Amino acid sequence: MTTNDATNDAMNDAMNEATYETIDSDGGVPVKAWTRGVGVEEQAAQQLRNVAQLPFIHKWIAAMPDVHWGYGATVGSVIPTHKAIIPAAVGVDIGCGMMASRTTLTANDLPDNLHPVRNAIERAVPHGRSAHGGRRDKGSWSEPPKSAVKAWRGLELEFDAITEKHPHVRHGRLAEHLGTLGTGNHFIEVCLDQDDRVWVMLHSGSRGVGNRIGTYFITKARKEMGDAIGTLPDKDLAYFTEGSTLFDDYVQAVSWAQDFAQRNRIVMMANVVAALTMCKDLPRFKADVEAVNCHHNYVERERHYGEDVWVTRKGAVRAGLGDMGIIPGSMGTKSFIVRGRGNPESFDSCSHGAGRAMSRTKAKKVFSLDDHIAATAHVECRKDASVIDETPGAYKSIEAVMAAQSDLVEIVHTLRQVVCVKG
Repeated sequence: MTTNDATNDAMNDAMNEATYETIDSDGGVPVKAWTRGVGVEEQAAQQLRNVAQLPFIHKWIAAMPDVHWGYGATVGSVIPTHKAIIPAAVGVDIGCGMMASRTTLTANDLPDNLHPVRNAIERAVPHGRSAHGGRRDKGSWSEPPKSAVKAWRGLELEFDAITEKHPHVRHGRLAEHLGTLGTGNHFIEVCLDQDDRVWVMLHSGSRGVGNRIGTYFITKARKEMGDAIGTLPDKDLAYFTEGSTLFDDYVQAVSWAQDFAQRNRIVMMANVVAALTMCKDLPRFKADVEAVNCHHNYVERERHYGEDVWVTRKGAVRAGLGDMGIIPGSMGTKSFIVRGRGNPESFDSCSHGAGRAMSRTKAKKVFSLDDHIAATAHVECRKDASVIDETPGAYKSIEAVMAAQSDLVEIVHTLRQVVCVKG
């Protein structure tokens, strides 16, 4: 029996018990939380209660085991709505998600020294941010490669239609950000699965243009509501309703940004694989054996409990029956390729990762550089003070998170990273 089989058997045995808990919503719709053994901070619980008060929620709110406080709405929440969308619940990292691709390489094919592999990836993909995001930004292409230009051509026509009505979102990097990583918790990793097969995995979204679209429409929603915003439990819950021009414009723009994010990951993955094929210490290989590409910050029209509703997944992955997804841990812990069980009570959803256990500011105070070096000893990655806020201890236990959602997903592959590139 493999490790994954044993883990899934244990999760299956626990399914009758390890379902959701209920958070008191102060008279709003129910909040069902898959948080047994993980816990929910009070700030996040209050954000969930706030959303539960809104008059257009369909059935209930679902909270995933990685749930934690976020801007606008709780990270790790699934919000189904009738004829309304809350732009701040979708957020500004529109379409952020994961992509993973299994290669024909195995652990035996990797060199003992993985530093050149990390260097090759870092040279192939702009990452981080400098020059305030301007023309000399290290996280942007100075001259987009052909792959980015080609991807942009497939996006440009609709973007022109969007910006004809909303010219403010046009400013900034466009094709220059296709195939680039970004900052914060975005990453590129080389991983080994339970059978020592090599995977490439990455995490990124719609970059600067998605941020501009999100920020712009969040502001528009607040203005659109006028004095009625005072009736909301939080001004960040300002919303658009179906039938309004801004609702239709937002749906068009957010859908476009989600498409941009998906193409960004595809271009980036191709560039990473191309860089690895040039590494003299690696044998020839293929990288299209098995691939997954999924959003975890997005909104989409779906059918649940016999009704068509808008489902906002803020830090959550679609886990319909048979859907493939990716649930990463942190810089020094496991990640999982999963298959959805199609649990209707979670609106076919699961967590998007381990979830932060503390803020970035607190992590920098709690953990030292020595702590970070020890926690990532088995990974070829940055080991400097600027990434301490991403150290493994700043995140929840990925094992506890997976145990809490045993009725949402089954594990297909367990990955452990050997190389990690951070923005």
